[in-house]
Amino acid sequence: MNAVPPKPSGTPVKTVYLIDASMYVFRAWHSMPDAFFDTDGNPVNAVHGFTRFLLDFVEHTRATHAVTAFDIALTSSFRNAIYPAYKANREPAPPELKRQFEYCRELAAACGFSVLADATYEADDLIGSVLQSSRAHGLSAVIVSADKDFGQLLADGTEQWDYARGQRWGAAGVPARLGVEAHQVVDYLALTGDATDNIPGVPGIGAKGAAALLAHFGNLESLLARIDEVPFLRLRGATSLAAKLREHAEQARLSQRLARIALDAPVPDDPDALKRLAPDHATLDALFERLKIGPLTRTRAHQVLQTGSVP
Repeated sequence: MNAVPPKPSGTPVKTVYLIDASMYVFRAWHSMPDAFFDTDGNPVNAVHGFTRFLLDFVEHTRATHAVTAFDIALTSSFRNAIYPAYKANREPAPPELKRQFEYCRELAAACGFSVLADATYEADDLIGSVLQSSRAHGLSAVIVSADKDFGQLLADGTEQWDYARGQRWGAAGVPARLGVEAHQVVDYLALTGDATDNIPGVPGIGAKGAAALLAHFGNLESLLARIDEVPFLRLRGATSLAAKLREHAEQARLSQRLARIALDAPVPDDPDALKRLAPDHATLDALFERLKIGPLTRTRAHQVLQTGSVP
């Protein structure tokens, strides 16, 4: 990783907010009533909820640098080439939600946010790669998401913010949530797997077992290199754990590759590309008209989005 250049004394550190946008679209989809329709009669409840989220976020943070990362790589991620069953347990989004995701990307762009989406890299990878670049340019970063996978990125002052719950933490907050240090999150997922993403892990090793093993061995490779020591640990079923690790060592390494967030996705390297721009008022108004968003929200949007943005 590139070293972070020293900043002149007295220079304020800029903060870039890295928003896991798809998470907040899904939350709106599940929480908003089916009472909102566009001018063609299509449901747009998730778009209305996502609009509220963006406006609340800007009003609360006055963010000058913000990125919205969207998932469009459900079956075309580079992880699918490594492991075809990756996320195969997920049902594809229904057409009415896919349409709303397109609206949400248009809306975020019109609101002045940098919008990232890639057919090969997932939103996590886009966020991780922007974070890597931001650190190199001396920016601090806040990942806006509740996803536990982001724990692996919490170093060098980076924070994670579960916006809906109002909870914010850095690397020191990871052990209370997962039982392991931030730098061990990838290896933790390699052992436990992740049912949400269909990452297999090591069958029979759960959260407590994985945490105990990593507390003793430090990382996955050290654990696999010293499997013969496992039966002698003061762990329930230690002998069985050793047998499982021997049988599924390569599956654990595969799971590690699947769980690791990529830091080399094609993202802007210039910090100026992360600035929140002034809203495109004409495009916003056209979108609001199509989405049948009311006058109070329209007025609020034009007022709130102008604050802290780059003209």
